[in-house]
Amino acid sequence: MNKPVPYPDLHEEPVHELNDIDASLTYSYANYLNWLFHDRVELIRGKIFKMSPAPSRVHQEISGNIFNPIANFLKSKSCKVYAAPFDVRFPKESKADQDVYTVLQPNICVVCDRSKLDDRGCIGAPDLIVEILSPGNTKVELLHKYQVYQEFGVKEYWVVSQSDQSILIYTLNEFGKFQPSKIYSLSEKVSSSVLPGFELALDDVFGDLD
Repeated sequence: MNKPVPYPDLHEEPVHELNDIDASLTYSYANYLNWLFHDRVELIRGKIFKMSPAPSRVHQEISGNIFNPIANFLKSKSCKVYAAPFDVRFPKESKADQDVYTVLQPNICVVCDRSKLDDRGCIGAPDLIVEILSPGNTKVELLHKYQVYQEFGVKEYWVVSQSDQSILIYTLNEFGKFQPSKIYSLSEKVSSSVLPGFELALDDVFGDLD
């Protein structure tokens, strides 16, 4: 794969409108830090992906129903859990802002190596990532994220379907490839290889959504 060609001027004026950015160019985290518009965007290999508008109420309830049990489980443990908006940078070699071309905001992520945490978020792969699908998610976007998470070694990746009320878990194998679980649905529980002893009942995730 060809190395991305960075946007040439890393010292441009702050950008206040998404429309002022040329989406055909390749951008780095250094550029991303200069964007002051309200639109939520992610960078995948230097390309801009506009995120959905503010998540729906049901999406937020599902997120809380997953985040809170994980947070309670992790009390007094070394791993930390974060919910979006929370920048996760995926550096290829250099961790310098101008050399990082992928910045994502997973709905929920668990980081067990605290050396990856800094004031701006996480740099390097979290151990566990949870993405809650929204109607606005495209197949291209989902494929790109799957590839990024696998390439950078995210140990476990949960895909939560709001419409199907199901969870699919991808676990990284010894060859660095994701292996999918069966699709878990209501009345079942999921567990995590990253968080031994943790269990989550899908009825608790989806059961009280009005």
